[in-house]
Amino acid sequence: MSGENHYFRSLVSGGVAGLVVDIVLFPIDTVKTRLQSEAGFFKSGGFRGVYKGLAPAAAGSAPTAALFFCTYESCKSYLSTVSGNKNLPVVHMVSASIAEVVACLIRVPVEIAKQRRQALIVTGNQSAFKILYNAVKTEGIRKGMYRGFGSTIMREIPFSFIQFPLWEYFKLNWSEVTGTPLTPVSVALCGAVAGGISAGITTPLDVAKTRIMLSQQVGGRRMGVFNILSNIYREKGIQGIFAGFTPRVLWITLGGAIFFGFYDLTSRIIDSSRHENSVDGGSISF
Repeated sequence: MSGENHYFRSLVSGGVAGLVVDIVLFPIDTVKTRLQSEAGFFKSGGFRGVYKGLAPAAAGSAPTAALFFCTYESCKSYLSTVSGNKNLPVVHMVSASIAEVVACLIRVPVEIAKQRRQALIVTGNQSAFKILYNAVKTEGIRKGMYRGFGSTIMREIPFSFIQFPLWEYFKLNWSEVTGTPLTPVSVALCGAVAGGISAGITTPLDVAKTRIMLSQQVGGRRMGVFNILSNIYREKGIQGIFAGFTPRVLWITLGGAIFFGFYDLTSRIIDSSRHENSVDGGSISF
């Protein structure tokens, strides 16, 4: 497959996968966010309006996921060539980490708009643009639009360090262990298990990231990840720093199945379409 087609496949497959996951599992994400909110679950809306914030999430999910997978596959291809082994865990770790940093340029502003609507911090039906505009106006670009960028990276990189090597390992050994071919369904199962394990381990980092993003404070308290987790632990113990554990693990387990399954399925459809056109003597220009 040419480099251009490879990028196209990654962009489209990642975009489709990200959009489907965010729409289907959005209510679980809302419950998780409200459980982690400093105001508390019920004051943040409880089970009411669980689709609050869907618009910014849906608008940002496709480009975020597309950018992530395009970067991931590109880095993996390059590092595999350099190392001479595409199955090295370090290749997957480094590729996923670089992809997360790039994707967070879109993900963080989207998360801020989404979570502030989920936790009912903003009133009415303000658009994502309006929420971010107000945040930038009162808090500045760095603290308004990119508040929590560092904590998001601190959550996503450890998450990816665990998830992607596991996913690649499960796929690599699937046929040998189960005696069945690797299909979109089996890729989905690999993604579900890898995602669930990663989600559980990194829940405290997700709690800190949520607290930072929901905060509209310009000065005052220190907003460092470890400072926040220390305060939560003093107030609520281990249960506090693992707030939202069940919905997070459930959300990412189901999300991993849908995300990786749809990613693999879409990739196969694109490859199949390209192959059929090639056999028929036609040509496709992406």
